[in-house]
Amino acid sequence: MSILKLLRPINLLLLILVQCVVKLALLEPLNVTLGLNTSGFIALVIATVCIAAGGNVINDINDVAIDSVNKPKKVIVGKKVSEKTANYLYIALTFTGVCAGFYVANAIGKPSFAIIFIIIAALLNFYATQLKTKLLLGNILVSFLVASSLLVFIIFDILPGLNEAERPIQLLATHTILLYAGFAFYINLMREIVKDIQDINGDQKGGKNTLAVVIGRTRARNVAFAMGIIALLGILGFTYLHVYQSQKAAFYFVFLIGGPLLVFCIRAYSAEKEKDFKMISLLLKLIMLAGICSLIFYTEILNYEPITL
Repeated sequence: MSILKLLRPINLLLLILVQCVVKLALLEPLNVTLGLNTSGFIALVIATVCIAAGGNVINDINDVAIDSVNKPKKVIVGKKVSEKTANYLYIALTFTGVCAGFYVANAIGKPSFAIIFIIIAALLNFYATQLKTKLLLGNILVSFLVASSLLVFIIFDILPGLNEAERPIQLLATHTILLYAGFAFYINLMREIVKDIQDINGDQKGGKNTLAVVIGRTRARNVAFAMGIIALLGILGFTYLHVYQSQKAAFYFVFLIGGPLLVFCIRAYSAEKEKDFKMISLLLKLIMLAGICSLIFYTEILNYEPITL
């Protein structure tokens, strides 16, 4: 059970859900030539999930001192799971993920593309061991890696199937994935800032140079609030420009994405205690999930107007 908690299974299940939504709600309904068959898609999911799980483990290994201050009751490495076992687990998960990545790359006839999975695994290690102490750089990197769980579909599913006859719809799918990856990046960056505010005490003692540590809790909170306002206006503008003709989709965007964003802004504006930031951090995770799941309406929206960048 302790090892399972170390992997953060809820986050991994959400990652699987997001990738299934992209494949089944966006790419498959467009009925275009794709690079990945069912086994290739399953291997891609295994690769991303295992590498992400390995990233969670190495992150916890390197955060023992900080977590002992921020959340002492939830520290696993060194208490419930030895550091040696955790390191073996990290190696096994990362190795499995990279091997699955090699299978995916060979399945599409592009074996050199396997380097992408190695790079992602290396960046997760670099984040956990080096970059998280750097002002905003760690936040930006981990947000990009979250977005990369969508971007891999462009590389491994759309690019191998490119052809002149289907190019317009394939480019449309690419634009859409880029749009949603940008959304995931932005919301996760907000969440990283909120989490750093929540963990400011341990981060200060651990020498982490986070935005909250550098400019203070209140100013960092105001940054997150301003980003929330921008995100809310973006969702409402997107709905008005592209989604308004589909009533179900418009309802979803306004009330299930815009509504929680409004709640986030209200809560973030007055957040003071650690539990306040913990709540809005969870809210941002749900907003990101709701945003990606809006792809279930994509084919319906296309009946009215294609969405382009």
